[in-house]
Amino acid sequence: MDGATAYIALLRAVNVGGTGKLPMAELRKLAEEIGFAGVSTYIASGNLLFKSDLTEKQVKKQLEAALKRHTGMTIDVIVRTAREMRAVELANPFKGVAYNRIGVLFLDHPLPRDNIRNTKGRKNEEIELGKREVYIHYPDGMGKSKLNIPAAKYGTSRNLNTVSKLADLAKG
Repeated sequence: MDGATAYIALLRAVNVGGTGKLPMAELRKLAEEIGFAGVSTYIASGNLLFKSDLTEKQVKKQLEAALKRHTGMTIDVIVRTAREMRAVELANPFKGVAYNRIGVLFLDHPLPRDNIRNTKGRKNEEIELGKREVYIHYPDGMGKSKLNIPAAKYGTSRNLNTVSKLADLAKG
């Protein structure tokens, strides 16, 4: 696996609000069992780092299938390479804003612009589209926001602090 790609898998709705409990030790073991190398996790919200010779689509398919076998539940996984994760951080459109006030919604595909127009509960949040991400500036903090982006049910969010840390960890 010398030429293996460094990947980050973001699991949707894992260890959040008491639902989808999956101990990170189990996730690491599962990833090793399906052949991923250099496996580690970061915080208990479903962030998996590893290396593989597989393509992004193959990684996603294998990991989702293994999670289904292990938990009996469908757990959606969003995959990015280490380089893509750093690019997400650097493409942040909200320069000068604290990273903990910026959320990134990760998706498998680019989001149509009309999906942003269909948001509900928007107060003072700013929203910008990335390649396969949606950047959200939460001036009052994520916890106080009532923002509802319809596409969020197909993706998973991380704050920009987590994005930056994952990019740092994945390159090593």
